[in-house]
Parts: sequence; structure tokens; C-alpha cells
Amino acid sequence: MIKKSRVRYQRRPGTTGGKLPWNDWRNASTWRKFVQFTLLAINIYIGVTFYYWVRYYETGGATIHLPRPGGIEGWLPIAGLMNLKYTLETGSFPPIHAASMFLLVSFIVISLLFKKAFCSWMCPIGTISEYTGKLGKKVFRYQNQISLPKWLDIPLRGLKYLLLGFFLYIAFSMSAQMIQYFMMSPYGIIIDVKMLDFFRYISLFALITVVILVIASLFIRNAWCRYLCPYGALLGIFSLFSPFKIRRNVESCIDCGKCAKNCPSRIPVDKLITVRTVECTGCMTCVESCPVASTLDFSLQVPTKKRQFRLSGWMMAILTLAVLFIIIGIAMYFGVWDSPVPDNYWFHIIPNARMIGH
Repeated sequence: MIKKSRVRYQRRPGTTGGKLPWNDWRNASTWRKFVQFTLLAINIYIGVTFYYWVRYYETGGATIHLPRPGGIEGWLPIAGLMNLKYTLETGSFPPIHAASMFLLVSFIVISLLFKKAFCSWMCPIGTISEYTGKLGKKVFRYQNQISLPKWLDIPLRGLKYLLLGFFLYIAFSMSAQMIQYFMMSPYGIIIDVKMLDFFRYISLFALITVVILVIASLFIRNAWCRYLCPYGALLGIFSLFSPFKIRRNVESCIDCGKCAKNCPSRIPVDKLITVRTVECTGCMTCVESCPVASTLDFSLQVPTKKRQFRLSGWMMAILTLAVLFIIIGIAMYFGVWDSPVPDNYWFHIIPNARMIGH
């Protein structure tokens, strides 16, 4: 009993209640912020570069020319799904927008290994949503964001799976031949430009929808991610197969409930031994909230050795980024990262982009 008591109340090193200092290199939240803002900065760079690339062709070469960033295709998830179906059916890489498929595959691999770490560590929309909530908390000075009652929360969470089902139906109901025909059509070739135009010439309905989502995110934690993101729904399904999970040591747990209180996904971590839900994003917030050392961890159970391999924040940062850039490197190695469209065709099609598909 004495030995158990010692373990039970052993504080984490450098803490006064379980939370490591924000600038401590061991702190998972520090590493997560590093990855979040690095990916956010990369995406901003990609967006600005892509805008100037489009303007160059819109103006007939009168403005600055910047190379087209292949990373823009990370914003084309439906194209990624369609091209994945094409590759699975034909055994060959898609002729255009292959980067969308490789980026989708990298996010799926990350989910298969490290839960929905893409959502909490890498996704720029997830980062914006998270910090919008923190801004709302600071501006409106409320202690906790709104938690919807279960009778409303559960059906709303189902919306993202309905959206996912719709997009999967679109992608997988088409044959490889139909996908190739669509991708090689004028509309398919410039779907990235059409996406940019959606924001440049946003409709009143779309603008109102975005404003509502931003306002909702001020008061409801990760509102878009929790209720509407089909990408997160897809990755959540793959995350069920992840060998790494949040695990709780019942013997040393003091039932303080801090892990559940601080969980962004509102998972009752304090009531579980192993967290298996699709809602877990592997953010490790619960691990850092725990005031008792070695009680919560994000780990891989090794049955043969009867021990666990624990992931720290810096390991998560390195491993998730490694998966992403290795798969991008594979696409570059095979020469399919950039779509093979000649310059003269861009000069012809991009100025007419708004008329295509109408």
C-alpha cells in the first residue's frame, strides 16, 4: 500500500499540477504548436504562391511568375479520393492531380499509425478552429466553451459521416475510365483554380455559412471538426486501426478528472482504460493534464515484452512530419508530383476558368 501511494502522488517533473511549462522542450503542446504553425505557414505560402501563379496566366504573363505549388492539391480531397480509386483499379498513377492522392495517402498513413494526429497536429483548418475557440474564450471571458447535450451532440456528429458517404459515393461510383475522362477535361484540369475562385468570388450564401461557422467556433470547441469535417470522419475510421492509443493506469490514477475536462474531443478519458474512439486526435492534451507521472500516455502495447512504447511530443512531431515528407518525396521521385500541363494550355484555360462548368 505504501509503494502504491508513492506512485499515486508522484508529480510530473517540473510541474505544479501536471502541466509542463509552455517553453519546456518535453512539453507535447510545445511540439504540437511548432508543427501546427509550421504547417499553417506552409499552407499560407502555398496559397499566396498559387494566387500569383493563377494571376500570371490570367494577365497573359504581365504579372510576376511563381512556380505552381504542388501542395495546393492537399485542398482537393475529392480529387484525391477519385485518383486513389483510379490507382487501385488500374495499378498506375493518375495522369493529373496525382499530388492530391499522395497527400491523401500520407494523411491516411498518419491516421493508421498515430490516430487522427493530422487533425490536431497538422491540419490548418483544425489549427484555425482551435485558436478561434481560444480567442472566443479570451474575448468573452467564459470558463468553459459550450458543450451541447448528448441528444443534440450525437446526431450532429453524424453529419460529417453523411458528408463523407456522399463524397465516397461520388469518387467510388465512377470507373477508372470515367475518372480519367473527368480529370483530363477542362473542368478537371483546373479544379484547383475553381477552388481559388470559390473564395475570391464567394457567394453570399457561402459567406454567411463561413461566418456562422466562425461564430460557432468561438463558443463550441472545434465546431467544424467535430460536426462537419468529412476529412476528419474518414481519418477517424482509419484511426481505429492505430496501434498507438491513449492508455490509463488505473492503479496510479487519482480520479481527478482533469484529463476528461481538458480533452478537446470531450472523451471521458478518466472512465476508460484504453481510448479507442474515432474522436481521439492524439493531441496528447489529456496526457499533459494528468498530474500523476506514468498514469496517462500515448503508447503502443508490446504484447510479447509485456510493456509499452510511449510516444513523446518530439517523437510525434518528427514521425508525423517524416511520413508526410517521405510520401511527398516518393511522388517527386516518380515524377508525378507536378501535373504535366503545358504553359500554352494554362494561358488558354485559366482566363476562362469562371465560364468552365457553367
